[in-house]
Amino acid sequence: MSTPYPFTAIVGQDDLRLGLLLNAVSPAVGGVLVRGEKGTAKSTAVRALAALVPEVSVVPGCRFSCDPVSPDPACPDGPHAEAAGVSRAARTVELPVGASEDRLVGALDIERALSEGVKAFEPGLLADAHRGILYVDEVNLLHDHLVDLLLDAAAMGASYVEREGVSVRHAARFLLVGTMNPEEGELRPQLLDRFGLTVEVAASRDTDERVEVVRRRLAYDDDPEGFAARWAGEESALRERIAAARALLPRVVLGDGVLRQIAATCAAFEVDGMRADIVMARTATALAAWAGREEVTADDVRQAALLALPHRRRRNPFDAPGLDEDKLDQTLDEAGPQENNDGDDRPDPDPDGGGDDDGGGGGGGGGGVPPQADGDRTPPRGESGDTPSQAPEGSPDAPGRSTGAEQQPVASAEPFRTKMLSVPGLGEGAAGRRSRARTEHGRTTGARRPQGALTKLHLAATVQAAAPHQRARGRSGRGLVVRRDDLRQATREGREGNLVLFVVDASGSMAARQRMSAVKGAVLSLLLDAYQRRDKVGLVTFRGKEAEVALPPTSSVDAAASRLESLPTGGRTPLAAGLLKAHDVLRVERLRDPSRRPLLVVVTDGRATGGPEPVALAGRAGRLHRSEGTASVVVDCESGYVRLGLAGELARELGGTAVTLDELRADSIAGLVKDVTAAGRAA
Repeated sequence: MSTPYPFTAIVGQDDLRLGLLLNAVSPAVGGVLVRGEKGTAKSTAVRALAALVPEVSVVPGCRFSCDPVSPDPACPDGPHAEAAGVSRAARTVELPVGASEDRLVGALDIERALSEGVKAFEPGLLADAHRGILYVDEVNLLHDHLVDLLLDAAAMGASYVEREGVSVRHAARFLLVGTMNPEEGELRPQLLDRFGLTVEVAASRDTDERVEVVRRRLAYDDDPEGFAARWAGEESALRERIAAARALLPRVVLGDGVLRQIAATCAAFEVDGMRADIVMARTATALAAWAGREEVTADDVRQAALLALPHRRRRNPFDAPGLDEDKLDQTLDEAGPQENNDGDDRPDPDPDGGGDDDGGGGGGGGGGVPPQADGDRTPPRGESGDTPSQAPEGSPDAPGRSTGAEQQPVASAEPFRTKMLSVPGLGEGAAGRRSRARTEHGRTTGARRPQGALTKLHLAATVQAAAPHQRARGRSGRGLVVRRDDLRQATREGREGNLVLFVVDASGSMAARQRMSAVKGAVLSLLLDAYQRRDKVGLVTFRGKEAEVALPPTSSVDAAASRLESLPTGGRTPLAAGLLKAHDVLRVERLRDPSRRPLLVVVTDGRATGGPEPVALAGRAGRLHRSEGTASVVVDCESGYVRLGLAGELARELGGTAVTLDELRADSIAGLVKDVTAAGRAA
């Protein structure tokens, strides 16, 4: 076994180390999610933590790590007779992103079932991690079926396995630690909430600190054992401090005053549910124990909030986690011990003071917190010049009316929820949550002879194939005589992720502020849907004389949203150029990833100007996509009393469907693209 990098040798990353150490002191905190760019010692720190966690006492021979003091009465290896426990190091179990369901929760021991005719259960990673650490590197890339199993185990503290006639339940309480790079996509909210704490890490910009990181890493690579020996003293001291903090933890007092501060903070940041309050209380208690104190202070509460709330607060889509520290300090002061004496809330209604302060605090704080009572104080005033919607969009006075000069980017409207957009047919792409596909994981739909190595055995079909030949094969015992030709591979159907390529019209005809704001809001809503369904996304824009790839296909939906917000408008409408540029992007992506099917989303009013025969050229470009069977939808941005229906014509050329911006908000969007017309495939 290789020598792990010492925890105390890690340079900087104070928040990361603190979050891990607090979980070592109090596993009830609930684990930690480490977010940060690649190469920032995330995995190194997590693996180094295992050497610091105190040993656990287990029942000898129990595969499920039962505590000899209070063994699990439902343990599959039980019942356990009274015996002295055996101490061993707490395990750190790594869950690979591509692990199978059987590897995670366990499965029937097929070899014994077929050869001996007995039901035997083979434990999985959840059993190995019981009373230890379950570590998931790149947790945001974990397949959904594994996320569901993790959620169940984390919620119930147990793993339930029901398959092939085997029903098993065993304890599964573990410290969940995950690392992720936000550039590769975010976590599902349900799993995100299961992490007690979250920390953000980034590479230091201090030259001396970076030099020290390199020096230590090179020394470790040259002689891991010698390097670890040089840090043995610091490791031992840290291990003793963790043990002392654990012993002190039951005596730490969490007073009513700090409890009020915790509750007020969670309420102020509008977190969902009560888990945040509980995690904050446990974290603050662990902080006090780590500092060697028997009473929780306001500073502990503040630090606990910075660790426990950033990933739980309500925020707008694509906003990075984080807290407004000024608002946090204000909330803690108002809910502190002096709450009844300082009278801060009473002078605020003063006409010259409190109203301005409240309004400034709410606007400057941001944080994605919707206005509450303050909304009654700041309604739009008729004398304000901040409401561009007063002029009809089609009038000459409407802002952004010019179709020639470039207009400054406008903010997007509020995003809204859309229903699933999917590609017709049955694909075989990367696992995701959008279109139907044949996958390695999902619902079993049948069986077939294996093509190559057997990966998913269909037990019933295998037994059925072998049963008629038992007499001819001379079976005499309980075991089933099975040959290679009897084996059957399970066929499964799940969901795949697609490539959603947005082609956005940024020409002058789209430049009216109201319209472009609505367009950006619609595209942002579809981007949010793509993020939730594990898609790759790309962004092509066209205006003036040409089209450009604003964002090559990527799994980072945040990057697409950022490019969209800064998108300027103006100039002519080279619709054909946009469609041809999209065709080039899809052609390259088909070579890179032929199994990932594309969905083309064209956002335009359908106008085509610039160059010779722009309308005819746009039609030919649309038919090119149609001939290659690309599923498509056109979001019609045309407005006004007189509509030319150009977007509908474009949709027919593409072999897709057109929908207006208003219809995009309606429930009918599900039917709109759920079965994107496949006329292009048949044409």
